[in-house]
Amino acid sequence: MFKAIVIDKANDQYQTALKMLDDSDLPAGEVQVDVHYSTLNYKDGLAITGSGPIVRSFPLVPGIDFSGIVSKSTHPLFAAGDRVLLNGWGFGEKAWGGLAQKVSIDARYLTPIPAALSLKESMIIGTAGYTAMLAIIALEKNGLTPEKGPVLVTGANGGVGSFAIALLSRLGYQVAASTGRQSETDYLTRLGASEIIDRHTLAEAGKPLQKERWAAAIDSVGSHTLANVCATMKESGVVAACGMAQGLDFPGSVAPFILRNVTLAGINSVTRSPEERQVAWSRLSELVDSALLESISQEITLEETIDAAQRLIKGEIRGRVVVKIQ
Repeated sequence: MFKAIVIDKANDQYQTALKMLDDSDLPAGEVQVDVHYSTLNYKDGLAITGSGPIVRSFPLVPGIDFSGIVSKSTHPLFAAGDRVLLNGWGFGEKAWGGLAQKVSIDARYLTPIPAALSLKESMIIGTAGYTAMLAIIALEKNGLTPEKGPVLVTGANGGVGSFAIALLSRLGYQVAASTGRQSETDYLTRLGASEIIDRHTLAEAGKPLQKERWAAAIDSVGSHTLANVCATMKESGVVAACGMAQGLDFPGSVAPFILRNVTLAGINSVTRSPEERQVAWSRLSELVDSALLESISQEITLEETIDAAQRLIKGEIRGRVVVKIQ
């Protein structure tokens, strides 16, 4: 028997509970993993609370991330004792996720954990840090260097935002952080932000073209915020869009793209190739250290996860939440 958070629907009532399951409940898979850590992302919060249409089938174990140790494998790529992690691929949405003490999964979805990272550290990074790294790689591919000018990060207090600020700072960039919580200024400054922007200045409808301010941006908010970010880009600036906390809409203009040669790069971390994932994780293992990871994370137990999800959706949690499973 093992513990898992299970989401179900009974008589059209959405239910989330911590349950005991049997090994026979595990889905079919080439590799069985004893999960040591998972995380609580915004998407997990939506799934656990039923606040968004994340879960596609019932019953389902949520959790878009996990790290653990292989206990059984019928695939040549992995053997018992290997350290592995998972990000995305629809797990925790369409398939059994990581908020359980055991998972069974096909080998193609697993990524070996770099030697420099512990099981816990890989989950402090998790999908949030991995997504931030993908966004930075996209900015670099479009010609961004520190000499080009400052980089704006929206949703700065969230997991992606926190990692984006820290990683950009370590790479030598001047970083501005957009947040609605001015009380978090010290936290964002410690991460490496040199300027704090009130998110409300970006959250309402604005002009199609505005004063040029940023060489690049990483946006996890969407809607009017993303439109205003694009409108304030410098000539040949690049924006990496990776979130939709404000909304899915894009009430913007083509003006920045045509008149300023701005590039809008979409970041989908869910279905990236194994090769892209390994590049991102390799760079992450070189850029992060234990002090940084501890400063932007908090640890909870599996038993505390459902309550924490409620607080996450209310915007009461900053940085990364790591769930200790074993």
